[in-house]
Amino acid sequence: MNIRTILIEKAIAAMAGPAVTQSTRPQFGDYQINAAMGAAKKMKSNPRELAQKIIDNLDVSDIAQKTEIAGPGFINIHLKPEFLAQSVKAANSDAKLAVNEHANPQKVVVDYSSPNLAKEMHVGHLRSTIIGDSIVRALEFRGDTVVRQNHMGDWGTQFGMLIAHLEDQISGGVDLDSVALADLETFYRDAKKRFDDEEGFADKARNYVVKLQGGDAHCEKLWKLFIATSVKHSEEVYKRLNVTLTQADIMAESAYNAELNDIISLLKDKNIAVESQGAQVVFLDELANKDGEPSAFIVQKSGGGFLYATTDLAACDYRSNKLGADRILIFVDARQNLHFNQVELTARKAGLLRDETSYEFCPFGTMMGADNKPFKTRTGGTVKLADLLEESINRAAAKLAERESDLSDSDRSEIARKVGIGAVKYADLSKHRTSDYIFNWDSMLSFEGATAPYLQYAYTRIRSIFRKSGVDAATLNSDVAIIEPQEKALALKLLQLEEVLDLMISEATPHVLCGYLYELASLYMTFYEACPVLKEGVEPSVRDSRLVLCNLVSKTLETGLDLLGIEVMEQM
Repeated sequence: MNIRTILIEKAIAAMAGPAVTQSTRPQFGDYQINAAMGAAKKMKSNPRELAQKIIDNLDVSDIAQKTEIAGPGFINIHLKPEFLAQSVKAANSDAKLAVNEHANPQKVVVDYSSPNLAKEMHVGHLRSTIIGDSIVRALEFRGDTVVRQNHMGDWGTQFGMLIAHLEDQISGGVDLDSVALADLETFYRDAKKRFDDEEGFADKARNYVVKLQGGDAHCEKLWKLFIATSVKHSEEVYKRLNVTLTQADIMAESAYNAELNDIISLLKDKNIAVESQGAQVVFLDELANKDGEPSAFIVQKSGGGFLYATTDLAACDYRSNKLGADRILIFVDARQNLHFNQVELTARKAGLLRDETSYEFCPFGTMMGADNKPFKTRTGGTVKLADLLEESINRAAAKLAERESDLSDSDRSEIARKVGIGAVKYADLSKHRTSDYIFNWDSMLSFEGATAPYLQYAYTRIRSIFRKSGVDAATLNSDVAIIEPQEKALALKLLQLEEVLDLMISEATPHVLCGYLYELASLYMTFYEACPVLKEGVEPSVRDSRLVLCNLVSKTLETGLDLLGIEVMEQM
């Protein structure tokens, strides 16, 4: 159900174009057609007269109670309560809440999370992981085919450094099979200190990189040990975060190694890459600086080594030409904007990206601490993502302990997990993707305002109504009557889920869905106060009609939160 799409089709039929928007205030109707002013200006005619001509040709009698002209030529559309009532009833009985699948489903490759291996995931990986996962879930819900790509960093100089450090431990008598890499951060820090300070160690590390890239069996065995340990850490975090990435979705940098020489050869053959100071460089006039100097995009080092640039070009080829993607979405830090502009321009020139493939760099801002600087520990260190999630769960448990409850300890523990994880995710996802935001425990774990705990609690309140009523929500299929203004406002909001998902998917912005769910929960609270459901004296037909609204709200909250990767519970 997409009311806006229905109205757009009718507006186009009336020669009004697709300028249909939701009204901002009830007195302006439920939707507006805003085409008359712009068209009248071009035609040098009266916009109100043109608006009247549009209305005369606009066939909305099946869904609209009335249409009217307002101001300089806005067309206000007031929907029929009967139409809303029938649509709510249909959505309540539909498994997908009357959200249609895309008429022309696409294949969408989504590149997200992508941590560097040999280190544990830290808070800097949170945004890419959960923003990407929410978009993936929404795309699949709308019927698109999604290919998840976890482009993990598993190649490069740091692995030579780690292998050299591990090799020295083995030489010192430590059995490889018993090497404990549980604390990857400490191991990495020790290896980095040797790389920076110990004479000869850096050269040894670089030599191991060459050996690894050359297929040395011993180096590869040690490298795989780091990879396996890192992936295990990542999978544990994904499971706790309720993220859908699995080991099967890993398409790491090393997966493209065999193609990199061919990529360079292709760029050279097409005169896209040229030699400069021994390196292979693509000079991009499209990204020239203010002095007219082209942007230099290095695709191969002077010593023959490859870079992120080379791997990303190979990924373009794989995703566009081999997988046949219609869209490629990449969720990475905003600071990589120039890099991905360079990648796309180069890939388009070389034919590594088909014209039919949309290449969408989806940057995100930074999680900041109270000091308005990137979020760190009190001592200035990197915050491990696993530690952050554990602290959120513990804080949620402390908050829940303050509330009266007859739940068992195990139930309380499970609820604390859902609340704690949900709070972290919603606090992040509810901010515009490109914005920085300040991390604040108190606000994100609050049961008031736009937070996950508030929405989870709203869901449990509705489920409690059904427990009290004795009505089986699963079989509820009563007729709906939209009488009170609060009922209409709630019904209209419920029927706008598909519009919200379309906007979220097209712009890769989960905050749109977060805002919608908060508005829905707030409208429900207003409805519940104004429209008694189980109160003595309420007619059975009125009660059942309002129970249908209640049930659809709970299902919409559950579905919407699930698309954000946030779990609900029957009681809190």
